[in-house]
Amino acid sequence: MKSILTFLLIFLSFSVQSQNEALFSKATDAYNAGDYNKAIENYLKIVEAGQHSSELYFNLGNSYYKLNQVAPSIYYYEKALLLKPNDTEIKNNLAYAQNMTLDAIEIMPETGLSKIYQEITGFLSFDQWGYTAVIFMILFVLLYIGFYYLKYATQKRIAFITSIVSLLIAVVSVVFAFLQYADFQADQPAIVFDNEVKVTSEPNERSQAVFTLHEGTKLNVLETLKEYKKIQIADGQTGWLTSESIRLLKDF
Repeated sequence: MKSILTFLLIFLSFSVQSQNEALFSKATDAYNAGDYNKAIENYLKIVEAGQHSSELYFNLGNSYYKLNQVAPSIYYYEKALLLKPNDTEIKNNLAYAQNMTLDAIEIMPETGLSKIYQEITGFLSFDQWGYTAVIFMILFVLLYIGFYYLKYATQKRIAFITSIVSLLIAVVSVVFAFLQYADFQADQPAIVFDNEVKVTSEPNERSQAVFTLHEGTKLNVLETLKEYKKIQIADGQTGWLTSESIRLLKDF
């Protein structure tokens, strides 16, 4: 009975994968033909099926950009960048889309140490740091085994030194993966989807508006209270707006 269920699960998995590949191909053909709405429709079907990839989100961003839809294009470029944080093509296209936004927000300057920390730990995503740790740990084990079986002293010395270096890289990668994951969990970015939204000082309709945001602006969610979210923008200003006005990026 278990073997039959396993076979069915494998069969369904291959079937879904095959269907998603067909949809991706159909969507890409529609995009190349200039039918961006059709491309979006097929790409979104893949997302609804539970598949997530930087390529999929990048193509969705491109499709919405071609239709001059600011918020969705930035939203999907940002999601693609979460999965591939160092992809220059995604960064370039995101910059083009951000040029269509109305809000000019000055980013708070980072300290020297903070900038160095972000550059080092942000070089890879937390899962990529994890894969790096696994690879170098395997390399350490193989080299350490080789140290005992190699005949010549020079070979043993090289194997031993290389194994220690591999172990150090594996440990550092684990630490960076942990730090990146902690930052990933603490950060809750979102994109404004309303054409214009008033950010208020308190989470209620009677509260005074402190500033206004427009579609496509990126912000960070700090707190949730019923239908309101406390947010912070890049220059450090905070306030409250309704949950319906924004879409969280980390919803996968």
